[in-house]
Amino acid sequence: MSKRVALVTGGMGGIGTAVCRRLASANGNVVVANCLPGYEKRDEWLAAMRAEGFDNVFAAEGDVADFESCGAMVRGIESQIGPVDILVNGAGIVRDSMLRKMSPSDWLAVINTNLNSAFNVTKHLIDGMCERGWGRIVNLSSVNGQRGQFGQTNYSAAKAGIHGFAKALAQEVVKKGVTVNSVSPGYVETDMVRSIRPDVLERIVAGIPMGRLAKPEEIAGLIAYLTSDEAGYITGANIAINGGMYMA
Repeated sequence: MSKRVALVTGGMGGIGTAVCRRLASANGNVVVANCLPGYEKRDEWLAAMRAEGFDNVFAAEGDVADFESCGAMVRGIESQIGPVDILVNGAGIVRDSMLRKMSPSDWLAVINTNLNSAFNVTKHLIDGMCERGWGRIVNLSSVNGQRGQFGQTNYSAAKAGIHGFAKALAQEVVKKGVTVNSVSPGYVETDMVRSIRPDVLERIVAGIPMGRLAKPEEIAGLIAYLTSDEAGYITGANIAINGGMYMA
């Protein structure tokens, strides 16, 4: 069987990089998205991956918040690397603020990047997966999409919506060999979390029953499993991985 191709949006972040490593280690080709022209991190990130021996990791130019841009990106990947078999919708940003102070632009920026991106990318890939009779889609949700979070109406709404998207799409493609699931991490050891003010971060960790942050590799391991052949009987699920922070 030829190598499977995985597309990871938000693939240069802390969790995304760990996901790329795991999927690339499975001997497939991995493409990261949302590398706009001139994106300053792209060359440095790719060089670091090459230094680790991952010559099967690539970057594609596109804006996940723009439908037409995603279409052009997908067509480029298909022509240069091959059809996409695995999609990890991991793109995400934060623009935290209480709703009464939140600007429309901050609301839309989060909704477009964190939620609409799932439609923008998946729409261009789903027919091909169904026609080939195999596909894996994993959406990166969040514990705050399950329980809500003060100052994050935009983020919580987007992350809750991305699981609703997965549940509905899973029903549409369940007989086509395509699975669609979501993963809801808690707080993870990434640059974004480490940048939280120390006293605030201390309170966050104190509220996690396991007493620590998650490692990006732990999230990546779950995603790698959900994209494997062995996970073919799991679809429409949302799997929490939060150290006991929220138990549904």
